[in-house]
Amino acid sequence: MKRLLTIELQKIWKNRASRVLTLAYFILLTFIALIASIKFDLGPFKFHLAEMGIFNFPYIWHFNTYIASILKFFLAIVIVSMMANEYSYGTLKQNLIDGMSKKEFIQSKFLTVFLFATVSTVFLFILTLILGYSFSSFTEIDIVFADLDYLLAYFVKLIGFFSFCLFLGILIKRSAFALGFLLVWNIIEGIISGILTFKVFPEGTTAASITQFLPLQSMSNLIIEPFSRLSVVKNIGSQIGLENSKDYGVSLFSIAIVLCWTVIFIYFSYKILKNRDL
Repeated sequence: MKRLLTIELQKIWKNRASRVLTLAYFILLTFIALIASIKFDLGPFKFHLAEMGIFNFPYIWHFNTYIASILKFFLAIVIVSMMANEYSYGTLKQNLIDGMSKKEFIQSKFLTVFLFATVSTVFLFILTLILGYSFSSFTEIDIVFADLDYLLAYFVKLIGFFSFCLFLGILIKRSAFALGFLLVWNIIEGIISGILTFKVFPEGTTAASITQFLPLQSMSNLIIEPFSRLSVVKNIGSQIGLENSKDYGVSLFSIAIVLCWTVIFIYFSYKILKNRDL
């Protein structure tokens, strides 16, 4: 495994675009800290994000994982390009000539996906601890680590999403078209969700029960938006008569769905590669 991972990391690091995008991703993650500096003073109205409690433990785990998951598209480009370059530069055929099996090739790609997700999660864990201890009003150990399940959800979300990107890269071969298909698929899921929600099942939760099995929607369900959890937002909602009945917890069922999609994506990536004449 170490040999396979070393080969993949060398390919990524020697590609300038992949190297820049990977570094940009981790640099942008650190920019979450800049949110604390956002402050507006307009007469009696004062707006300071850090003072609104977004960096309080344990809420910060929810907030940071949600914001960080938005930036995953940087690494998605790296993963899709990584696969497209195998075809463009002929490295895939050369690896097979040198004795690497197609199964080992897929393993090497998944190991890279797993490494990206692991490093991202550890990096975010350290960043969140630093920000939390710097700004949080609550630093008791049981409160600090109360919502670590959001980190698990973040890790699973990255694994699932990157596996989808890997599958598209193998299926379509061209990075631009693969990323375009990813965008189109996101729109398709949105259309399906809209039709089921507003036309087919306008009442109840039937539409949500169906769409939770769509790949991108299942990944999105892992970490629900955190902003409506803020006390200031809740107060505004209660004043205008809006009820908030959202469940912000991490669902084990949602995790299971995403893991199933991950297995499906990796399996069909291997099947496509195995049956394809290179």
